[in-house]
Amino acid sequence: MKTGRLEAFSDGVIAILITIMVLELKVPHGTDLKALRELAPVFLTYILSFIYLGIYWNNHHHLLQAAEQVNGKILWANLHLLFWLSLVPFVTGWMGENNFEPLPTAVYGVVLLAAALAYYLLQTLIVRAQGPESPLREALGVDYKGKLSPFIYLAAIGLAFVNHWLSTALYVLVALIWLIPDRRIESKIVASGE
Repeated sequence: MKTGRLEAFSDGVIAILITIMVLELKVPHGTDLKALRELAPVFLTYILSFIYLGIYWNNHHHLLQAAEQVNGKILWANLHLLFWLSLVPFVTGWMGENNFEPLPTAVYGVVLLAAALAYYLLQTLIVRAQGPESPLREALGVDYKGKLSPFIYLAAIGLAFVNHWLSTALYVLVALIWLIPDRRIESKIVASGE
């Protein structure tokens, strides 16, 4: 089957997740900077999570553009990814509302790690369905960022109980790594004339 329905459904879910997160932002109860400062942890966590969801949306789009078709395993793997992404608003609120305390910060990392592993599974199943000589397999290459990110998440999860600011800095680092445009798949799509 073609990828259109899968992509449209995933786009809708990610849009809803972003909407849920923004609706969780509360209006300050004052008109001075102190009132805004009190909301800083919640707002900063929202920004980080928004960036993560944007990264997933962007990479998911490119991945599905490179996919020729999907099967049942790919559909389930995509739902698995969306499950972990659906927890992002919850862990975002929990971490932000509790000023980056250790347990919420670690659980935030667990969700990010699980989403990264779910994305890797989805990517692997799409490549497997297309075969080892597929343009997508060639475009992905060694995938350093995809292999490095889970290790950074694991370090951040452990660090959350030692220094939650270093842990959060590692989450920011992974986001920055992925914000650098990854043109592997996009360039392969253009090169193949799709």
